[in-house]
Formats: sequence, structure tokens, C-alpha cells
Amino acid sequence: MVTMAQAPRKARSNGEASKAKILDAATEIASERGYDGTSIAQVSKRCGLPASSIYWHFADKDDLIAAVIERSFGRWLTAWSVPDGGDARQRVSQMSARVAEALRESPDFLRLGLMLALERRPVEPRAREMYLKVRAEAHQAIRDAAIELAPGLDDRGLDRLATYAMAGADGLFVAKEIGGDDVDLPVMFGLHASAVMAVAAELVGGAGE
Repeated sequence: MVTMAQAPRKARSNGEASKAKILDAATEIASERGYDGTSIAQVSKRCGLPASSIYWHFADKDDLIAAVIERSFGRWLTAWSVPDGGDARQRVSQMSARVAEALRESPDFLRLGLMLALERRPVEPRAREMYLKVRAEAHQAIRDAAIELAPGLDDRGLDRLATYAMAGADGLFVAKEIGGDDVDLPVMFGLHASAVMAVAAELVGGAGE
């Protein structure tokens, strides 16, 4: 028997479970078809919940896709943080391995985000704004890490290194999407870590020029 005190908790639990199903379905469809190819009707069919349930949680499709991106934000940002212990090269290698693992486990986030970032519309969807905000925070996280790992870098060098690190991660993700199992993400990100360290050293050496 469910008591009056238990009823609100059960309702919240059911609501969170429904919301998760909706977000999972929206992630799958948007990753397959892009923003324009996703509809509330398709999400409803995929998750098995009526459209009214989706609109209970989300105002519209844009709100739903923005929530998809926001849900993955924490894991993506955490992957770009520098672990403690070891020298600079070891720590950058560990960070690269974590980014590779995050992309391998949750590729939908970056796939959808890149689609949104590359598409331009007269009125930009909030989902695109959300993704660009996430990227800006990740860029800042890399920049903060570079301050610690390459203390000789000036502001311009820090920005260039962060941009290079993110661009390399984007490129490796696209290579994986195209090449499939022929592309070993952990190995490629290990090479990318070495490249980032080499670029950092070059930027530090040229800081006074």
C-alpha cells in the first residue's frame, strides 16, 4: 500500500524515468537525422510515451534537444579536466585517454553538437546556443589546465593551445565516425596528447617573440 507521503516520491521517480526515456529517444533520433529531421512525433514513437508526456517535460523540440546536450555536458567537461599526479606529459596523456573514452561511450553528444554548430539558420535554435556554451566552457577548462601544465604561455598562447586541442579532438571524432573500427580512438588520442605537448613547448618557446 502506498501512503500519502510515498505517493509524491513515486510520482517524481516515475517522472524522472519518463524524462530519461524521452531524452534517450531524442538523442538517438537527433544523432541519426539531425535537428531538422527530429520531431516530437518521432520521439514519442521511439520512446513509447505520448506527445503530451513529452510536452509535460519540455516546451518544444528546441527545448528537448537543448536538454539532450545539457545532460551530456557534465561528462564531457569532466573529461577535459587534468588529473592529479605525474608530470605534465603523463597528465595530458591521462586527460586525452578520458576524452577518448567519453567519446567512445557517448558519441551522440558530439555528433549532434557538431551538426548544430555547422548548420546556420536565420534564427538559431537554443540547442545550438547550448552546445556552443558547452564548448566555450570546455575551452576554458583546457585553458585553465594549460596555465598549470605550461606556465610560460601568455594569453594568446593559451587560447591557441586550447583551440588546437579541441580541434584535434573534433577531427579524431570525425575520423572515427568515417573509419569505424579501423580508427582506434585511445591510440589516436595518445598521439594527439604528444602533439599537444609539442605545440605547447613550441608556443612557450615563441612567447617572447
